[in-house]
Amino acid sequence: MPPDLASLVDPRHSALVLQEVQNGVVGSPSALPALAEAAAAVGLVRNCARLARAARAARIPVFHCTAETRDDGIGANRNARLFAGVRKSAVRLSPGSDAVRVPDEIGVEPSDVVLPRHHGLGPMTGTQLDPMLRNLGVTTIVGVGVSVNIGMTNFAFDAVNRGYQMVMPRDAVAGVPAEYAQAVLDNTLALVATLTTTDEVLAAWAR
Repeated sequence: MPPDLASLVDPRHSALVLQEVQNGVVGSPSALPALAEAAAAVGLVRNCARLARAARAARIPVFHCTAETRDDGIGANRNARLFAGVRKSAVRLSPGSDAVRVPDEIGVEPSDVVLPRHHGLGPMTGTQLDPMLRNLGVTTIVGVGVSVNIGMTNFAFDAVNRGYQMVMPRDAVAGVPAEYAQAVLDNTLALVATLTTTDEVLAAWAR
């Protein structure tokens, strides 16, 4: 464990934020099946569930940042190939559908916060996440979810630009192909986030 990880993720100023850890993205069926396979390969849902349980036990806020798209497409982005690919999928991320729900293994407790978004690439820009974290006194975000290709990288940049410390467990994030995701972690995200593992974060929260 890095010597400063325990102070960095101190429950008094930390939050766990799950980015697009929802059935229709990391589950089956998925609007992005290759990404769901990559998430399964690293045990992403299992590790996110472990982190969520430990966070709740330590009274650390847990935020579920999900992606939704109205069936009529109103307000949805159309300015990138990613959005076009999701629109072509048979899996619809419709509000209220099973596809936008958090996997049962993780669950949503009454103390958790669910923040759906209808636009953009990441969970922080134009959403309630930043002001809610600031109102809670959060200075460190433990960020997990998908994808390392886009969403988690965007999340890390947005968080750092807003003055947060970003901590990212390598086994609770995923991207495609897996080799590329590891390269992004090693050569890009390592420069802006503290890379760690689920076990190391759990050990710090158990102190």
